[in-house]
Amino acid sequence: DITSTPPTNYNLHQNFPNPFNATTTIRFDVAQSSVVNLKVYNLLGQVVATLADGQNMSQGTYQVQWDAKDLASGIYLYQLEAGDVKVSRKMILLK
Repeated sequence: DITSTPPTNYNLHQNFPNPFNATTTIRFDVAQSSVVNLKVYNLLGQVVATLADGQNMSQGTYQVQWDAKDLASGIYLYQLEAGDVKVSRKMILLK
């Protein structure tokens, strides 16, 4: 649930649904105006999707839909870089 209170910490939420088939939602919190990068990696460390690329985002909670229909089933990592924070989570694509 997205609250109306502005976030005070950077946070990367677990994607939903997980495991997912083709599309999933990724939510994250930005504590203060920051340049934000949100990328998805395969287990070889290769970038397979860029969901936010150096965008300047103001404080708030954001969510993005990711469509992985062209990728193989497996485990992927998604990583948020904002301010001085770098946080990653794991998700599973099951087709």
